[in-house]
Amino acid sequence: MPLNVLQLGPYPPPEGGVSRNMLAIRDGLVRAGAKCSIIATSRSLAPRDEENVYHPSSAAELLKLLFSIDFDVLHLHVGGDIDRRILSLAAAATAAARRKSVLTVHSGAFPLSPEAKAARSVSLRGLIFRQFGRLIAVNDDLADVFKRFGVAEDRIRKVLPFALTRPDPAVGLPDDIREFFQAHSPILLSVGGLEPDYDPMLQIRAMETVASEMPKAGLIMVGDGSMRDVVHHSVSASSAAPNIYLAGNVDHAVTLHLIERADVLLRTTLFDGDAISIREALFLGTRVIATENGMRPEGVHLMPVGDAAKLVELIREVASQPKERKPPASSDLSNIDKVIEIYHELT
Repeated sequence: MPLNVLQLGPYPPPEGGVSRNMLAIRDGLVRAGAKCSIIATSRSLAPRDEENVYHPSSAAELLKLLFSIDFDVLHLHVGGDIDRRILSLAAAATAAARRKSVLTVHSGAFPLSPEAKAARSVSLRGLIFRQFGRLIAVNDDLADVFKRFGVAEDRIRKVLPFALTRPDPAVGLPDDIREFFQAHSPILLSVGGLEPDYDPMLQIRAMETVASEMPKAGLIMVGDGSMRDVVHHSVSASSAAPNIYLAGNVDHAVTLHLIERADVLLRTTLFDGDAISIREALFLGTRVIATENGMRPEGVHLMPVGDAAKLVELIREVASQPKERKPPASSDLSNIDKVIEIYHELT
């Protein structure tokens, strides 16, 4: 019988690092002849009717699905804020799957949280974490947190939560984005969301100075969120309005083309982990400017949190240099293979 995996986590749209990892795992399972179902644990903006993808409208409906769907292994994906709602979901997941369950905490910054700093085995989080058959840590600090919560070392695996692939040549850019590329140079690209943690207002302020010095420069902001109205109003009122394009939510297949074609990727955040967009940019040969968080990969140009002057300085420095075109790299799916190996360990 083929392996049958049930994943729980956010399902796009909007696109995000967690959902991209889930979809990459699903693709890897399908390539291996296995089966995969997904239960969305957050509300998708435009849910589609897809086979084996479930969008419960309530906690009760989610629990009903959890205990009725057939699976061999359950994999729960969570972000950085492990509150009581997430803990309740984790407890239900382990009750449904028992030891054939996997938990990935995707935020590499979770070890900085008060809950992680106070980690101890005699705690509700420790009790629930220890019910999982395997826990996936995205960095060494997170693995150490799991140990302090009382999880046995032989049940912890360190796996980076991304797959690196080249853009699909069959996918094209939407006309409006293609026209923006044609009219602007250099192109700066922000991939995240219109949320406070991504500090979109910093990018708008910096772009006013950049556009005054480089009138053809352009900034494409990919993503949507709770600050949509504030950001749209700020862009409209900005002197750099002609230089900024708010793309909203964009399919990941298109986003990969944007990352490859952009001159610089911006990742300005107040709170961040190991951003997949940064890994994708470096893989595709696009330079990156990002706020320092203590875990950026080698090759990233770093700036302090909230420092608009430093951001402008780095844009001047990085964007003024011709982009080095790298020969096409082979896709790297090794992290996905490691996750599937964990599933086989449990079965």
